[in-house]
Amino acid sequence: MIVVETQNRSGVDVDEEAAAALARSVMAAEGVEEGELGIVFVGPDEIRALKRDHLGVDEATDVLSFPIDGLEELPPGAPRSLGDVVLCPQVVGEGWRAPLVHGLLHLLGLEHGAEMEARERAHLSA
Repeated sequence: MIVVETQNRSGVDVDEEAAAALARSVMAAEGVEEGELGIVFVGPDEIRALKRDHLGVDEATDVLSFPIDGLEELPPGAPRSLGDVVLCPQVVGEGWRAPLVHGLLHLLGLEHGAEMEARERAHLSA
């Protein structure tokens, strides 16, 4: 089972249940049957600080991913911690699904390119 923990620190209403359901759907479609991940909604100032501190770029962005285990081989019985996706609703607006899928695929180790774009389209059209 995929356990999704959500947190909203953005100051605006977000559909945390829908975000968690989408995350579970993407993980299942990618063959991830067990693990845990976090989805955190933050405001523009917080996501800007995260991007500056972790990527060296001082600007707000739509989504950041902080992978942990990804799809690496784990010792038997070890829980899989996929990592966290951080979204800024004020930047993404109503179109939060595409950035969330993008961030989730980064947790699985995918990088920008044609394969990632094709998988994003497939998940969003499902």
